[in-house]
Amino acid sequence: MELLSIIVPCYNEEAALGAFYERASAVCARLPGVDVEYIFVDDGSTDGTLDALRELAGRERAVRWLSFSRNFGKEAAMFAGLEHAKGDYAAVMDADLQDPPELLPELLDAVRGGACDCAAVRRVDRKGEPPIRSWFARQFYKLINRMSKTEIVDGARDYRLMTRQMTDAILRLREYNRFSKGIFSWVGFRTKWVETVNAQRAAGESKWSFFKLLVYALDGIMAFSTAPLAVASVLGLALCALSFFAIVFVIVRQLVWGGSAFGWPSLVCIILFLAGIQLFCVGILGQYLAKTYLEVKRRPIYILREQGGGRSEDEKDGKEL
Repeated sequence: MELLSIIVPCYNEEAALGAFYERASAVCARLPGVDVEYIFVDDGSTDGTLDALRELAGRERAVRWLSFSRNFGKEAAMFAGLEHAKGDYAAVMDADLQDPPELLPELLDAVRGGACDCAAVRRVDRKGEPPIRSWFARQFYKLINRMSKTEIVDGARDYRLMTRQMTDAILRLREYNRFSKGIFSWVGFRTKWVETVNAQRAAGESKWSFFKLLVYALDGIMAFSTAPLAVASVLGLALCALSFFAIVFVIVRQLVWGGSAFGWPSLVCIILFLAGIQLFCVGILGQYLAKTYLEVKRRPIYILREQGGGRSEDEKDGKEL
């Protein structure tokens, strides 16, 4: 029997856990020749998620749970789940049922057949999302694919099923500032995309506000592209050239017409404009410097407070990674 590890990051998902496990276990029971382990990662939830996971693991031997000492974010939760996965295959899914478990047989067949190393899901519509959010999301994918050599597919979700080889390759990338959509693509391997329509949450509310998504998008750009640094350099050169021609123009106009060099309001506007450009470029440099600062400190990606479940008897609590 091959083993499939299903990693489920959870942050305040108490209301959705029961429905998720019921649907996922019903689908996995029909997978031929496959044993399944579920690894639920409690990302510092403040509701009853951890108690629900303890109760579920007490009933189901296939269920394991990891609990962080605080909220480290979904990226850290996915990494922790992959690191604790023992399966021949690893799948990452959300607990809110926006990743339909019914796609698991198709994903597994694609990988088992040897045609690909990863079967990933992308949504082909954004029904139910605010139009402004959908527009910004589409622009983000266009922008990052132009700025980066790493291709990130529009509508790609974290929902995917991977071979052990690809999982191990991802675990070798231990960077603190993680952008998994880019990491999945950067490691390479053959990927098959499975399309699906946008699904609504089974329960609860989304933890991703517009501002959090914007910050996440900026993190992704800086993690897989140095183009913003080039933009700062090009802006500097362009403004230097523009200022040179402006100086020549002012001198010529003064010599020809005379008395034409006055106009302090326009001068103030130009100074403020150039100061804004300088601060913008310094801000770009500061963001890259901040990311470098966080990386060189080599802090753990996550810290476990406790863990439990049917397959975790040989592991110790409080492990730092």
